[in-house]
Amino acid sequence: MHPFKTYLMAFGYVPMMSFVVHPNIAVDKVEERSYQTNMVEGCIRSNTLLILPTGLGKTIVALRAAAEFVDRGKVLILAPTKPLLDQHYNTFKDLLVGHPVCILSGNIPPEKRVEIFDLHDVVVATPQTIANDLTEGRYSLDEVSLIIFDEAHRSVGNYASVTVAEYCDRSIRCIGMTASPGASTAKIKEVCINLHINRIDVRSEDDRDVAPYVHDTYVIKLMLNLPDDLLAIDHLLKEQLSRYVSELVSLKFMNPARPPTRGHFLDIQRMLQTRLNSGEKTASIYKGLSLTAKGIKVLHAMMLAETQGVTPLRLYLDKLEEEAEQERGGRSAKEMIGRSEYKDMRKIVDTTNVEHPKVSKAMSIVSKTLIDEPDSKVMVFTQYRDTCDMMVKKLSSIGGARVAKLIGQAKEGMSQKEQVQLLESLRSGDVNVIVATSVGEEGLDISSTNVVIFYEPVPSEIRTIQRRGRTGRKNDGEVYVLMAAGTMDEGIEASSKRKEQTMRENLEKLNSELSRGHSILPDNSQRKLDGF
Repeated sequence: MHPFKTYLMAFGYVPMMSFVVHPNIAVDKVEERSYQTNMVEGCIRSNTLLILPTGLGKTIVALRAAAEFVDRGKVLILAPTKPLLDQHYNTFKDLLVGHPVCILSGNIPPEKRVEIFDLHDVVVATPQTIANDLTEGRYSLDEVSLIIFDEAHRSVGNYASVTVAEYCDRSIRCIGMTASPGASTAKIKEVCINLHINRIDVRSEDDRDVAPYVHDTYVIKLMLNLPDDLLAIDHLLKEQLSRYVSELVSLKFMNPARPPTRGHFLDIQRMLQTRLNSGEKTASIYKGLSLTAKGIKVLHAMMLAETQGVTPLRLYLDKLEEEAEQERGGRSAKEMIGRSEYKDMRKIVDTTNVEHPKVSKAMSIVSKTLIDEPDSKVMVFTQYRDTCDMMVKKLSSIGGARVAKLIGQAKEGMSQKEQVQLLESLRSGDVNVIVATSVGEEGLDISSTNVVIFYEPVPSEIRTIQRRGRTGRKNDGEVYVLMAAGTMDEGIEASSKRKEQTMRENLEKLNSELSRGHSILPDNSQRKLDGF
């Protein structure tokens, strides 16, 4: 339990619920929370990047800020997905008083969008829709007083919200919101510059003004040992990889002091492709490209064996063998599957009855959770769809488990409408276990769950924070991180932890610079930050 929360409870303190009193906010509907009040006050004064963990009420902060600005001009709320649009629309429609709210998306004809934009005080839209309309001159932002950029960490490069921000003058207040902006100082600065941000407001569960409202989240890391068959598979794959590495080192394409990671192979591949494109069409260049392609394939097979299990690995090997049968483009796969190490490994894959220990551990956690508390809700995150499909089948055999999968739209996936319907089933209790890929990490209004299971750690600090935030929102929650000892899991988990710590340090440093009035603009930038 958070030490400050323990301290409060020791003295019998329980936060008394009071409600926000504001002429533009529904009476007795929005809980007054001191940290949200402080964040809103900061947003009124300056363009602000709000960093608040999932479940602590970024949308309510946005609502309260909008209530302050809506009498001065239109409020524009930008969110990247339809489920998020629906979430914001429903919140503002239910809680904002006296000001009409609408949704704008690409599904509405342009001429109709112009009419809708003109008639409503609060416009909830995708960044792409607004960017397109502004570019085409269909309307302007002259009447807009406030723009809220949800999932603000996306506002880099040529993303549509960056285009929208380019149309903002100094009279428009800009607020960015995210659960995690990423570890890179350069990226955080880019977001701030792109959205005209001159202030960062960070809150975490550890802050004193947040602690009274936070339920405890217990992170439990479970280290599991691979069974003999998976160890044998992994050993044979490593043998095959070492042969490709040795050949690349002998060709002087690979640095033997650097670990043979996927990133290393991709760097070599890019270098060789550049040399090939410049006219160096030699046998060694072609051989190097073939070796890197095979190395990347073997590494992926290793990752599946170590972190996912036999079923996802078998499906991947089937695809490799289909690729090898193709007349064009299957040369590296053909050579790879012809090696003795591969054939020996494939025999084990085809004959073993074992699965990854993560499967039985996840089943055990879900079963115990539903037995102890039948009304519980569980979310299982997996990196790959094949693993997702496998876990849906496995978990569906548990008594009392009503299981569904949540996947993205790409490659015959789920439409956003289907995603929203599934989440409604979770809220109503028709579904109590969801197995999700990365689509469940951001941009969806997922009700609080009692347990979150990471089938594997992920290397991204943004994704880790977002996954973790799916529990502990309305009650105490548990997060289980399943890791295989002596495998890539350990390195990935350490990387994510290191990036998260770096992110917090960089945010503190950058916020300190901003608070002292130091410009974060690069010397060669022509962009300006409001307030400097």
